[in-house]
Amino acid sequence: MHSPHTTSQNHLLAVFPEAEYQRVAASLELVEMPLGKVLSESGGRMRHVYFPTTSVISIMYVLADGAAAEIGVVGNEGIVGISLFMGGDTTPSRAVARGAGHAYRLDAALLQAEFNRGGPVMRLLLRYTQSLLTQMAQTAVCNRHHAVEQQLCRALLLTLDRTSGSSLHMTQELIAGMLGVRREGITEAAGHLQRAGLIRYRRGHIDVLDRAGLEATVCECYGVVKLEYERLMNDIPRVVPEVFASAAARRDP
Repeated sequence: MHSPHTTSQNHLLAVFPEAEYQRVAASLELVEMPLGKVLSESGGRMRHVYFPTTSVISIMYVLADGAAAEIGVVGNEGIVGISLFMGGDTTPSRAVARGAGHAYRLDAALLQAEFNRGGPVMRLLLRYTQSLLTQMAQTAVCNRHHAVEQQLCRALLLTLDRTSGSSLHMTQELIAGMLGVRREGITEAAGHLQRAGLIRYRRGHIDVLDRAGLEATVCECYGVVKLEYERLMNDIPRVVPEVFASAAARRDP
């Protein structure tokens, strides 16, 4: 049986102080995130922010000729739509689901109002934003200096950290688009990892067989991003307002 959906599955919502959580709880709406769903386009203004629970969202930078590459990934640790409370309103990136699942949607104005109160929610969101900026900066360095095989390991580990289980729905074409490399490069890298017994690839699914092996193969970028997130977020008391979470979870996707 599937476990019931609760807002506490998102790590940010799980650490909202109770008073702040109560102000937004009734407006949190559980929505389905099918693979490929576009949450925002480059230059567009989002009307909602999204707190993923079981979905994984790719933040893509799109060039004028249509070429794109992933600059960040958001899952159950974060929020999609930081430009709405950082004052920029729009962003040149695209947000698209690369891992199907669910998220809680909240009207952007409500979150912005909480941010503008200048209290614990603002501090929480600023800390998360710093961790996301670290991830984006490290991704740029990784794409420039590290081998495709190491980039693939980083992408797989970042996704594993944001999902349950060890089976990922990711085609080679999708991964090539994420990393901004030729599909042939992904085929070669995935084949090497499979021959090493680290993964098994089959018709758009990747089963991770040896996570420790991936961690031994990946470049330093994965560890830098993970450690910075833990440094910024792990000292925040985890408050799970189950009464309100259960009420919000009864909303249909």
